[in-house]
Amino acid sequence: MRHATIFRYSIPFSGGAVLRDAQPKTRDGLILRLTEDRREGWGEAAPLPKFSRESLAQAETDLRNAAQRWLEYAAPPEDSCPSAAFASSCAQAELDGVLPEARATRGALLCDGDLDTFIARLRASSNIALAKLKIGRDTPEREGERINLLLSMFPYLRLRLDANRVFTLDEARRFAQKIALPFRARIDFIEEPCVDSLTSLAFAQETAIAIAWDESARETGFVVQAVSGVAAIVVKPTLTGSIAHCRALCDAARRQKLSAVISSSIESTLGLTQLARLAAWLTPETPHGLDTAHLLGTQVLRRWRDCETPKLDIDDLEERWRA
Repeated sequence: MRHATIFRYSIPFSGGAVLRDAQPKTRDGLILRLTEDRREGWGEAAPLPKFSRESLAQAETDLRNAAQRWLEYAAPPEDSCPSAAFASSCAQAELDGVLPEARATRGALLCDGDLDTFIARLRASSNIALAKLKIGRDTPEREGERINLLLSMFPYLRLRLDANRVFTLDEARRFAQKIALPFRARIDFIEEPCVDSLTSLAFAQETAIAIAWDESARETGFVVQAVSGVAAIVVKPTLTGSIAHCRALCDAARRQKLSAVISSSIESTLGLTQLARLAAWLTPETPHGLDTAHLLGTQVLRRWRDCETPKLDIDDLEERWRA
């Protein structure tokens, strides 16, 4: 016998600085549970405000449709929104024993916007060699000075930066001018620094600071190609879609000798643990970008390593649909 249930959660969120203009007080998402005989699988659909194309309501509609098709032994729908496609594929993969249990543990430390706290975290953990920061909130010159300062303070540190396409080419140049030439090689990449892909490529080739595709990798017609100045693609499954789609991107990156980075869209700890398993499976050689559990005030169903916040269990969730 097959059964499916959809739950909803709403937990405290303190990561507004990471989301730029979006300032939600809660992180809201949906949990799908599939059961068959004594087996079960779980998946999470949590559209990210200002980044996902779908609303939570649309995700719920698509998740119900996918679950109903599974109950009827039909193929998954091809038109599900990305978060619902990811959730249903995770639940199916867990149920079928396809998603490995091992989790990737190497990842980049995330700066949530408070540079002083971030520096304190770096000083407290001498083994942290990789960190990620959002840039583009201040003037390009000040942003560049901060990055230069961090790299001078921590000689062992490598950085991933994320600009979300905020810079013009002139602004990106002014940012780079503040970073000492010897330090630039310690920037693994900047995710989409400029307003369009051609401008970002021009920046990378002028400054010798590598870039990574993020938003571009989710656009229609995107093809993974080895291009001078491009170091990686960033795969955010909640924004990308099913495990199969994510795996195809990672495999294509590997063939082109690019890094593929599994990255968080600030899912709950249930989603984060599944992303860590996905990273261990699809990108075992690349540190992930999943350091977002500290932005959430509550864990959901599964615990994240070294996270001490309270955890919601199944009875704490709102049941939305059952069949």
